[in-house]
Amino acid sequence: MSNSALSVFLSRLDFAWITTFHIIYPPLTIGLAMLLFFAEWRWVATKDDRWYHVVRFFSRLFIVNFAAGVATGITMEMAFGILYGPFSQAAGPFFGQVLGYETITAFMYEAGFIGLMIFGWGKISKGMHLFATFNVALSSSLSAMWILDANSWMQTPTGVALKNGVFEVTDWVAAIFNPDVWLGFPHMLIACVELALCFVIAVSAWFVLTRKHVDLFQRPLQYAVLALVIIAPLQVYLGDGLGLIVAQDQPAALAAMEGHYHTYNPDGSVDTSWKVVGWPNAKGDDFAWSISVPHVLSLLETHTWNGKVPGLDTIPPENRPPVVVPFYAFRIMAAAGGALMLFAFWGAFLILRGRFALGRIVQNRLFLWAAILCGFLPYISIWCGWWVREVGRQPWVVYGMMRTEQGVSHMDVTSALLWLLGYMYFEIIVWGSTWFFFAKVMRSGPDLDSPVVHGGHQHLGELEPRPGRHEAPSYVRPI
Repeated sequence: MSNSALSVFLSRLDFAWITTFHIIYPPLTIGLAMLLFFAEWRWVATKDDRWYHVVRFFSRLFIVNFAAGVATGITMEMAFGILYGPFSQAAGPFFGQVLGYETITAFMYEAGFIGLMIFGWGKISKGMHLFATFNVALSSSLSAMWILDANSWMQTPTGVALKNGVFEVTDWVAAIFNPDVWLGFPHMLIACVELALCFVIAVSAWFVLTRKHVDLFQRPLQYAVLALVIIAPLQVYLGDGLGLIVAQDQPAALAAMEGHYHTYNPDGSVDTSWKVVGWPNAKGDDFAWSISVPHVLSLLETHTWNGKVPGLDTIPPENRPPVVVPFYAFRIMAAAGGALMLFAFWGAFLILRGRFALGRIVQNRLFLWAAILCGFLPYISIWCGWWVREVGRQPWVVYGMMRTEQGVSHMDVTSALLWLLGYMYFEIIVWGSTWFFFAKVMRSGPDLDSPVVHGGHQHLGELEPRPGRHEAPSYVRPI
């Protein structure tokens, strides 16, 4: 490998590392903000102070995650200019504008309300605080929309022309509403909700399993499981629709995802079997071995029995993406999504059987352990989905218009390696700190000693008389 090729590889690896660590934070911020708004609305509507304690507890976890997302997000913005200077300059007329819209209409919007959401308890009215939480949820979703729009444009660039090395916007409507964003954004937004639901389920299940504050966490656990019954199948449906868009606009990416080297031939010499597992041969022109199911690939991608699914043999060798990463990442993502759907149905069955009743929920130890483990599945799924999306686009940084080596900054191997090591160190520190503070919040549990705040005053509400320092109120006493 030449020094130039090695420098490009290190820059790609560096940015892959940065985005892989950053992407685990914003989805939880977005989804959890929605769930906090729902829980706070239930408190305002029902005047049940147990919802208040749920909101205050999960808000502490939200703050930790939000801070990590901001820290890694700023780092990622810096990395664009450092690692992908030529791309940043060329794509500035569109990419820079869209990120600017995100800053103005979402990030600054969110910053204006998150202070009220975090520090406004007891200082503003209940209604105003609920309004602040709603705006945090809305602004974080708007932020995701703009960022996914920018990334979707990289997948399916429309409304631009590449002139003198610069992408000039010829049609803003076509550029913003590019083909990929129509399902790419909903798919990611639902992934955020799914992640937040599983996060709430896992945290609540842990407290129930350890018989701490069972009555407090029984309700968010039940509500989140019921919501997951809807969200998990919806995510699978949106993923299938997005796969059809990829098949139409990025056939090379789809062929890599499916390990499909040879286009279907009606004479039967090449079929449309779906490879469950396998490994490419030494030449890289087919699989050395695989376990396949006949016709399933055609059913998935064309919804017909023997539809034509283009293989990698229709793509020039220099334009083919790597196969192993998107092939296995896609399968892990799909398996995680299917497992979450089955888990949701299992939980719904237990709820219908009355097994989530306060006196019986702690008996579902197998389900509660599964709930804790399922809290990690959306993270794995988001990681793998992002790898499929980004690696499957290679060798293009803007699909079909700018190659990755054209967009990477020209730096020597030593500089590229130093940036990689620096970013790796920073991201690991943030990741470790996040888990440290998550664990600290979990160990301390919900604050039941402090009085409930209503507007500019406080009262003990259902907690009166106030319990002793080590005594929980009767409604949250472990059973």
